[in-house]
Amino acid sequence: MSQNTQPKHIAIAGNIGAGKTTLTEMLSKHYKWIPQFEDVDNNPYLNDFYEDMPRWSFNLQIYFLNSRLNQILEIQNGNHTVIQDRTVYEDAMIFAPNLHEMGLMSSRDFKNYYNFFQTLKSMVKPPDLLIYLQGSVPALVGQIQKRGREYEENIRLDYLKKLNLLYEDWIGKYKDGPIITVSIDKNRFAENEEDFGEIISKIDATLFGLF
Repeated sequence: MSQNTQPKHIAIAGNIGAGKTTLTEMLSKHYKWIPQFEDVDNNPYLNDFYEDMPRWSFNLQIYFLNSRLNQILEIQNGNHTVIQDRTVYEDAMIFAPNLHEMGLMSSRDFKNYYNFFQTLKSMVKPPDLLIYLQGSVPALVGQIQKRGREYEENIRLDYLKKLNLLYEDWIGKYKDGPIITVSIDKNRFAENEEDFGEIISKIDATLFGLF
């Protein structure tokens, strides 16, 4: 991206507990970008989904897909730089395949959902920059326990592990634009200013050609 072009869409990806929301807040303050968060509180399916996953998995994923695409359209039609907490890709490349693999979404539903995602993906632009927060399962568990969200209490280790494998696979094949990977096992950006500075330097170099 040349220095004259203003990036419009920065997206942060990462497993549950990776610190996406915290980094979104920090970067939005630093760059004066507009933060866009996942609307967990108003999701009408989330509680039902955690009670009965096979019944509600397809509904939940369609809800996520719709709200995330609305966010992308808003970003593309707006004039500001927006930083997005979680991406539309993660729903389709990580969470839906995982539900399908675990037998919590039928093959018919998964195929329908995935084809729908591919259609919609062809109609929107990928982010100008993707920041991937990569973390080991112990690091993720530590962060999840720290924030103490009730519906996350029963997340199992094997679930996080499966998601991590799907993340690594997706990121390894990601070719839609520039990407920066941050290891949360090594980089403690939330409590360490130098670590945060390291992320800023990488972003400046990637987006604005500043070294």
